[in-house]
Amino acid sequence: MRKGTLFLATVFSAVMAVSTVAADGKATTYKWVDEKGVTHYGDRVPSEYAQREQTVLNPQGLEVQKRQAEMTPKEAADYAARQKEESRRKQHDMFLLSTYPSVQEIENVRDVRLDQISAQITAAEAYITSLATRVEGLKARALNFAPYNTKPGARRMPDDLAEEMVRAMSELRTQNSALAAKKTEHQNVVSQYDADIKRFKELRMSAAARVNQANTGNQ
Repeated sequence: MRKGTLFLATVFSAVMAVSTVAADGKATTYKWVDEKGVTHYGDRVPSEYAQREQTVLNPQGLEVQKRQAEMTPKEAADYAARQKEESRRKQHDMFLLSTYPSVQEIENVRDVRLDQISAQITAAEAYITSLATRVEGLKARALNFAPYNTKPGARRMPDDLAEEMVRAMSELRTQNSALAAKKTEHQNVVSQYDADIKRFKELRMSAAARVNQANTGNQ
């Protein structure tokens, strides 16, 4: 136990000595971790650890600068993506707090948006129903002509009827795809606002906790 205490005291003394030199402007204190996870301090970083993350300390032992470890292209890309996402999240948090005074206001905005999308879905469904009826009518007419009518001597389908069928069926496929996209949009809006409401509550609770802590500390 005494050996462990002596070792820690020696390390602490070395750190303080380096820090004192740094206060005189003659050196800088660095902190780094080796491959075994052991933390080291010194006035320079050994060359074998130059690629690793390093921390620069002031004379009081407080971190004043951090130098990121060199990264591979993939690591750099992942790091940039995380930074971008963190920046986006912080901006969205600021947007929530500065835009909405309450959860009720978020719900009101959500409901207006969902009502608009629901109305578009209803209109699209009505149009698709009319298109489907039109296609069925064209198909019924087409049964009077070859190749759908297999009776000997059946007339060839008129070009205008064939073209109208192609256009109507193509429009029906397009509108069905658009309807599916609108339904997905409706689901995404619900999920988005549910997440916003949850995050808004977290931010408000966090702010309230900080205020309470500050008030407690001032008493």
